[in-house]
Amino acid sequence: DSHCLSSPYLPISLLPNIYPPSPIKTRSPPSSLLCITMAPAAFSDIAKAANDLLNKDFYHTNPASLEVKSIAPNGVSFTVKGKSSHDGPIAGSLEAKYADAPIGLTLTQGWTTANALDTKLELDNNIAKGLKAEILTQYQPKSQSKGAKLNLYFKQPNLNARAFFDLLKGPTANVDAVLGHEGFLVGAEAGYDVNKATITKYSAAVGYSLPQYSAAVTATSNLSVFSASYYHRVNGQVEAGAKATWDSKSSNTVGLEVASKYRLDPSSFAKVKINDRGITALAYNVLLRPGVTLGLGASFDTQNLNQAAHKVGASFTFEG
Repeated sequence: DSHCLSSPYLPISLLPNIYPPSPIKTRSPPSSLLCITMAPAAFSDIAKAANDLLNKDFYHTNPASLEVKSIAPNGVSFTVKGKSSHDGPIAGSLEAKYADAPIGLTLTQGWTTANALDTKLELDNNIAKGLKAEILTQYQPKSQSKGAKLNLYFKQPNLNARAFFDLLKGPTANVDAVLGHEGFLVGAEAGYDVNKATITKYSAAVGYSLPQYSAAVTATSNLSVFSASYYHRVNGQVEAGAKATWDSKSSNTVGLEVASKYRLDPSSFAKVKINDRGITALAYNVLLRPGVTLGLGASFDTQNLNQAAHKVGASFTFEG
């Protein structure tokens, strides 16, 4: 959990050639030289630490989910996913991915139970240094529906910029950028409809991120929905976080969520969260054996314990 490993910096311990050992006693290098600056978080990840703690690894949202991952001898990876819902049919997908790291090429082909064929082609550092391009297509044989998107990701020290283009619908463009300096983050996002020549949305965010704690304030939905989040890694076992949200157009009340994670041992952890409406969620995750993970979850409406508003769920993940 060192500062450099979790923050947008690279630790000096990984760069032995910069300051080689010397028998001569010398002064320590300036702190500003101890880390090499890397790109900050993307706009959607400015509050990632708090959002992951509040939303990730809670299994009550689906009664059952299954994920199987495997890698063939030729390097092609396969992923099979399936999940049931509390009020809908079972959804699943089959995905195959081939990556050629030396040339920065990745090809992913997926097929879902909704009979959608998804293809993604990634080119990383091929066009320019720090630039990643994605071409995504979708085809639904029954309805003959087609989709095509182009995504661009550009990373440089202290800058993370992205652009998402929907080529067939609109076309539309969504762009965002984040500037970072010594843990401070400032970002903005905007959407644009080419045919209508109008800005469809705009958002802004500021944050401060260190390995042990982070805080962020975001203003989304045309600066009408405001959120403030906080994350704190108390120690190697305990994490805590909270998020407050206010929609200035719908109500005068502020929604609040509080969550905590406790690592029981190296192979298991438990999580709990509660919101201002009295909904409490519990989760337990354990590595049963190498490559096999079990997740259990439940949520309870503490304001209506005698009603059928409670949910339970389980998740299995197999990796081989």
